Amino acid sequence: MKLKNGRYEVYGNAISESQTRATDKWQAMLAKKFNYDPNEKYNLSVKDNQYGKDIFGLKDIVRDGDGEPLKKEKGVIVSTIRMGFGHYRIAMAGVSAARAMGFQPYWLDLLSMPGITTDVINWCNTNYSKYSRISQSYPWFDKYVWESLTTGEPSLPGLNTLFNNWIVTWPWRFLKTEVKDYKMSELFKNLYGTLPSDMPILTSHMWNCMGAVAGGMTNVVDMMFDNWPMAFQLTEGAKHAVQSPSGYYGFRVMRGFDESGKAMKPVPSDSLFFTGHHVDHELVENIEIDCEARLRRMNANEPRRFLVTMGGAGAQRELFKAIIEHCLPLVQKDKIALFINLGDHKNNWDWLQGELAEHKDMIHTHFSWDETREYTDSIRDKPASGLHVCLYDNTFHGVYATNYLMRVMDVMITKPSELAFYPVPKIFNARVGGHEMWGAIRGAEIGDSTVETRTIPQTLQAIDLMTDENDLLQMFCDCIVKNKSIGIYDGAYKSVELATGVKFVR
Repeated sequence: MKLKNGRYEVYGNAISESQTRATDKWQAMLAKKFNYDPNEKYNLSVKDNQYGKDIFGLKDIVRDGDGEPLKKEKGVIVSTIRMGFGHYRIAMAGVSAARAMGFQPYWLDLLSMPGITTDVINWCNTNYSKYSRISQSYPWFDKYVWESLTTGEPSLPGLNTLFNNWIVTWPWRFLKTEVKDYKMSELFKNLYGTLPSDMPILTSHMWNCMGAVAGGMTNVVDMMFDNWPMAFQLTEGAKHAVQSPSGYYGFRVMRGFDESGKAMKPVPSDSLFFTGHHVDHELVENIEIDCEARLRRMNANEPRRFLVTMGGAGAQRELFKAIIEHCLPLVQKDKIALFINLGDHKNNWDWLQGELAEHKDMIHTHFSWDETREYTDSIRDKPASGLHVCLYDNTFHGVYATNYLMRVMDVMITKPSELAFYPVPKIFNARVGGHEMWGAIRGAEIGDSTVETRTIPQTLQAIDLMTDENDLLQMFCDCIVKNKSIGIYDGAYKSVELATGVKFVR
């Protein structure tokens, strides 16, 4: 990003002088609010990651300085934050691919780094989660405010005036929001400036990417999320790993990034790469084996296995309640086995226990990673039954448990978030934010998922179809295998390739 004639520019596209001034004021407000010190020093070192050590040989970059020094040789940094579960999941895919390609992955979680990064991001995340939940409780807010903010497409004339130019004056799609986020992320530059400037680094959120570029890092690959191009995902000075061809085109021409609708100067081709979906190595490697197992269970009339995931924002409780109530008789008749992953949200378990008060005897709990892994491995080759609830005391296992369970599931029920890109048959329930709509479109068109079921009756209909009939499961599995053969799920490998120059050999 450059400042030219009093206006910030991104790839030669300028925002207005008033927007430039507003952006500078935004950065100054955050700096003052969180006592930013431009001369702050970071004494970084490396320790084993408590949760990913045994899974990936993962090491944390920490601030206390008591660990080992960071080794640049054969190392790849993966920088992430928790903004919901999706960005953690993308980072795990990068870690998994880097490990499979012979590199030592280093985990840099901005929310584990005491200081300005934690303060600013927690403040932003609190607001994001709040409005996600509101959007699921008030349909008018979802339709007229949240969808507008998350897509950049106004749903109601005069909305800015109605909300006093606060909520919707910075839609994520427009270039001014990219500049605003970059200036915020400049507050993280001292942290990234401590790292070797040319060390390969994968990022799973634009704030990680922007902070790395602002800190002078020169080998930054952003593993981009979603399938709806939005300007705030771009960082001039980084390489961008895009998951779909339509996403690539949208970013290439900066489609819709100007508020007035004018055509913009395109992003250079050496900054943008179509890589495919960001998926863990162990999932991609075993696609044929896992799909064959699904079809074997189907033909043997074993209980159909459904995995329900509850997102990081904790929204959609009404939907989850309806799904569970609909599935309980099917579990009792041994027609399905239902698995519910609550991640690390104990408050959702408190709520769910109340909903299942009359069915406590049916519940099998999995509250530790070791027990989850042991049980998952035990049902790879034998039938599963019952109602299972998973809950963990940390985000890492809360997220990765879904990935691990996925291999032994027949169908996953999920909103079209980052899980939309994973190679497992899926029922898409209603989105949370308009940007997720295009994840459902992508999954449906490549044939590994339903279309987005926008209402509860539509979601329950899909569950019944996937339980009682075989054609959809057969089709989804066939498409997943075909998709692997043409590299659709190779995005994590190719992101590592972009950062390291080393090709993945299957």
